[in-house]
Amino acid sequence: MAARNTARKRAFQILFEGDQRGADVLTVLADWIRLSRDDTRQPPVSEYTMQLVEGYAKHAKRIDELIAQYSVGWTLDRMPVVDRNVLRLGAYELIWADEIPDAVVLDEMVQLAKEFSTEESPAFVNGLLGRLKELKPSLRRDEA
Repeated sequence: MAARNTARKRAFQILFEGDQRGADVLTVLADWIRLSRDDTRQPPVSEYTMQLVEGYAKHAKRIDELIAQYSVGWTLDRMPVVDRNVLRLGAYELIWADEIPDAVVLDEMVQLAKEFSTEESPAFVNGLLGRLKELKPSLRRDEA
């Protein structure tokens, strides 16, 4: 599972970079892939990283709506950029990546928040993604 952990971390970094640069995440992903091919010092972008970024991009509007709707006391633009992108990645994987157990998604996203964000962030990420997990069946129906 270390490979998936690394893939999630890279996907988070791509989403974060896109957010910071105001660039489309698919463009950032293409940049990362090109760089990894041109520079042997750069690690390759795994298939699962590509799957996560492309999946997020496909559902980005809906994901941001859900995060905004269920984050108590935070608007999307006021949220720390790390938390926002961990939540984006987690929401995609939780709601649309059926092959991954929900508990694994929550744990991985909490770990990313612990590694890259504030002391309060892991609880915030866990709480919001936990709420989305509870609502998952209706959230998928709403999109259809």
